[in-house]
Amino acid sequence: MKLVTAIIKPFKLEDIRDALSEIGVQGLTVEEVKGFGRQKGHTELYRGAEYIIDFVPKAKIQIAVSDEQVDAVIEAIVGSANTNKIGDGKIFVAELEKAVRIRTGEVDDIAL
Repeated sequence: MKLVTAIIKPFKLEDIRDALSEIGVQGLTVEEVKGFGRQKGHTELYRGAEYIIDFVPKAKIQIAVSDEQVDAVIEAIVGSANTNKIGDGKIFVAELEKAVRIRTGEVDDIAL
């Protein structure tokens, strides 16, 4: 099992959710986060005053999937989140040791 974590632009969240649903992903977790990468934030004007935004708003998606689904999940996220502009985000894949469905006690792939 793998844990796929994607940091994306918030306005792409619905597109990604739809793409993941099409390939059979049944659940995901979303958090509103802030951060920066190569874009290092940006400057904005508000009521005539210029100010710097050091941390850019992003959405963090976490999806637990079977080993067989990882490549399809990555393709779905990349295809839906890509705007060809800086700050599109990153995807991280980590090994997931165990998953347990609390209600039934099912474990690992069956619990996903």
